[in-house]
Amino acid sequence: MTRPFVFINAAMSADGKISTVERKQTRISGTEDIDRVDSLKAGSDAIMVGIGTILADNPSLTVKSESRREKRDKVGKDANPIRIVVDSTARTPVDAEILNKGEGKRIIAVSQRAILEDIDLLSKKADILVCGTEKVDLKELLHILWLRGLRRVMVEGGATLNWSLISEQLVDEIYTYIGNMILGGERAPTLVDGEGFKLGGETTGGIVKLELLRMVKLDAGLLLQWRVQGSQGSGFTVPG
Repeated sequence: MTRPFVFINAAMSADGKISTVERKQTRISGTEDIDRVDSLKAGSDAIMVGIGTILADNPSLTVKSESRREKRDKVGKDANPIRIVVDSTARTPVDAEILNKGEGKRIIAVSQRAILEDIDLLSKKADILVCGTEKVDLKELLHILWLRGLRRVMVEGGATLNWSLISEQLVDEIYTYIGNMILGGERAPTLVDGEGFKLGGETTGGIVKLELLRMVKLDAGLLLQWRVQGSQGSGFTVPG
């Protein structure tokens, strides 16, 4: 199955945490990095997040720069990329920012476990895609997005969605901004959580290796751009 080019973007502390132990959103990067992220959003066809991020942070995922929104409009695109929530059981609140703020299309990907009444409520705000039985089948979801003409998908987390995509070999590049702070906490979410890989490749795909493409000092921290080794980018065929 073919799929779009997929990249993860995240900010984390120097000790690898993306939020505090209370899972509260934390300002890790500065103004330069915030503008960089806005540029990435404006250049993407879609922005994807997991339901955990929606419930914890309630992001709108809109393009903040008016000039960037106007530039998208001039080439026939909506002001904001399509916003996608991976939400197996349809828990997205109908009053969530992502469903109500800013112009543009929304997609909520659910599994067959989702309750029909919840799907009906959300369908008034977003296009509902049913992919998978117990949880969202990300490979199928990305293939559907490809068939709809989406070629570049930005992933804004969280840690569980990042793990699912990476462990299924569905990520091509990763941008990590490392801020000048320590958050600590063994239960604080990291860039990638989930089950974790085991030596010997017992987990599907084995340990993922990265190639460093770029390293830039930004604000008071460091921006790293990684290529996932073995990825083939936009339109590549997903095994199986």
